[in-house]
Amino acid sequence: MAVKAYKKAHSFYDIYERKSGLKDVTHYCPGCGHGVLHKLIAEALDDFNVRDHTVLISPVGCSVFAYYYFKVGNIQCAHGRAPAVATGIKRVLPHSIVISYQGDGDLAAIGGNNILQAANRGENITVFFVNNAIYGMTGGQMAPTTLVGQKTTTTPYGRNAANEGMPMRISELIAQLDEPVYVERVAITDAKHIMKTRAAVRKALKNQIENKGFSLVEVLSTCPSGWKMTPVQAMHWMEENMFKVFPLGVFKDVSKDMETRETIPAVFTTENIREKLSIPSEEEIKVDIPKVEEKYENPRMIMAGFGGQGVLMLGVGMAQAGMQAGYNVSWIPSYGPEMRGGTANCHVNLSRQRVGSPLISKPTVLIAMNLPSLGKFEESVTPGGLIIYDSSLINRAPKRDDVEVLAIPATQMADTLGNTRIANMIILGAYIGYTGVLKKETVFDALPSFIKRKNLIDLNVKAIEKGIELVQRVNAPA
Repeated sequence: MAVKAYKKAHSFYDIYERKSGLKDVTHYCPGCGHGVLHKLIAEALDDFNVRDHTVLISPVGCSVFAYYYFKVGNIQCAHGRAPAVATGIKRVLPHSIVISYQGDGDLAAIGGNNILQAANRGENITVFFVNNAIYGMTGGQMAPTTLVGQKTTTTPYGRNAANEGMPMRISELIAQLDEPVYVERVAITDAKHIMKTRAAVRKALKNQIENKGFSLVEVLSTCPSGWKMTPVQAMHWMEENMFKVFPLGVFKDVSKDMETRETIPAVFTTENIREKLSIPSEEEIKVDIPKVEEKYENPRMIMAGFGGQGVLMLGVGMAQAGMQAGYNVSWIPSYGPEMRGGTANCHVNLSRQRVGSPLISKPTVLIAMNLPSLGKFEESVTPGGLIIYDSSLINRAPKRDDVEVLAIPATQMADTLGNTRIANMIILGAYIGYTGVLKKETVFDALPSFIKRKNLIDLNVKAIEKGIELVQRVNAPA
């Protein structure tokens, strides 16, 4: 009777539901080394019995697709930032096995400082670094590891050392630091080299399991699609060219001399967080949440405008006052690179319940301080919601007929008070005066927390009062 000797590792999903197209095969190009390395890592996780507490960090590039296949905790992060994210995960979950899985265009380029700092700190993580000497996913551009003379889409005549410098030898660089425990360069070619890669993968993971510190395994791999070769041609090219520039071998291994480091998990409790951040206890917090109409309860707000209009400060002020009133709050900003004149917006939750997410896709309140912001966010407001806009700067009313609209000539009123930059506080006053979500006294008490120039607090108080007075006049009975 036939016996199935080999089968897919348990650390892989049986069916790749997260992947588009065929669900039972990987997406990797023929000859690509990622799939082989995935197999070696997955088998090691199974054999070490650590799958259930493993977290795999993958950034931008072909490495990101590991999320489709590995049946472990998966976190995708920004380009090059995998070592930083891995550090955070390991610090919070010290008994987890954290893997940073990166390509050369990611680790050696934008992530160069991240990997150096994590290695220099000796973080107890395992880094698998796939070096195929090219940006394989985004069009075949030159990478930091591209060989001199190698043709890419951005070096059509070949990499020129005088122009683009020499290829970066990451393993040699990392091995010079004091803290890394194990650094080795291997390759995925024939069976002999694959077995050496298998051994390196297991050694690097075992170092982490035994709390010995930072390990990096650099894996030379082909990219037939990026190199414009057949898989067989690519394999020969790697052996004949990459091995000369990136010699295989162990560059550092002090794991036998390293004692197991005691892992002391960080303990976070409500009490010690409050103590560290000087947050009063729940008993000390004076809950002063006004009773308001149901439609104004638990507002989810987007505030948007140009950089320099005080949009982010408006959000901070709303959140700070809300917190002091006893709401559960969140504030998250979004802004362009320009200090002034760029776009800016922030999301603010004031809730009697715990806030599930700081991101708001369907706001109940929109505060628009310029026309582009009104145009961008108007349609996202929930039916029955509230749109407040600065009618001094926005020359049209909102097009929606299923929401409340409040036009505030905030900039004009601020000019009258002598400072255009307090238009945001006029809008804050108009909002709390119109909805009653916050008492003005609570907002006044919160001002010193976010208005750093104390000589401006009185002016901000006047601005808030003016906003309240305006909506009271508008709502006054005829």
